[in-house]
Amino acid sequence: MSHYQLEEDGFTILPRVLEEATIIHLLTEIQRVREEQTTLKNSPVYALRNLFQVLPSVRQLAASPLARSLVEPYLGTDCVAVRAIYFDKIPSANWKVPYHQDLSIALASQHEVEGFGPWSHKEGVLHALAPNFVLEQMLTIRFHLNDCSKENGALRVLPGSHRHGRLEAKRIEELKAETEEVFCEVEQGGVLLMRPLLLHASSPSQSPNHRHVIHIEYAGKCLPQGLEWHEEIQ
Repeated sequence: MSHYQLEEDGFTILPRVLEEATIIHLLTEIQRVREEQTTLKNSPVYALRNLFQVLPSVRQLAASPLARSLVEPYLGTDCVAVRAIYFDKIPSANWKVPYHQDLSIALASQHEVEGFGPWSHKEGVLHALAPNFVLEQMLTIRFHLNDCSKENGALRVLPGSHRHGRLEAKRIEELKAETEEVFCEVEQGGVLLMRPLLLHASSPSQSPNHRHVIHIEYAGKCLPQGLEWHEEIQ
């Protein structure tokens, strides 16, 4: 794994991290939960929040020696998994995501602390925008359960943009003009490691193939003044 690339560019891609049996097990569990949620909501479900609560296999993956070996070189041995989200993208469930940073974190309770907020609820969980010093001590692993190419909505990133901190809309437009974007194509079983402050986007899928991705966020124990993560898995 290229430590230099992740710190310099804000991302790195590793092929063939997950074994086939693990991929099949995760896809089976995801399909079960999607069917349950589709029945409950009376509409197809292509994204799931709060995965640690609904998928035991994702909790196990987040705490596994494999996942820990990927994040501990950057965050240290005390880091914890704090949020997990699932995405799919096919032509019938498709969307365009403009360039943005992942600034929101999931917290257990609300306290008025400088630098945190505004506050919101997502699927019943409290969230707040976080300051730089928290986001800079976070790392995301995106586990790819299918091949992910330009045709089915691979992430596009602006290398090095994470080193500028939280960005206003004008600065994002400047960096888009100044920086050559990179498509993060990842084969089945591979992972994308990325910093939350990295500018990233994705286009609608042009392929009938699924793009199952499990997105797990890790953080150092860096929350101040009584704030606590909504979940901590180590």
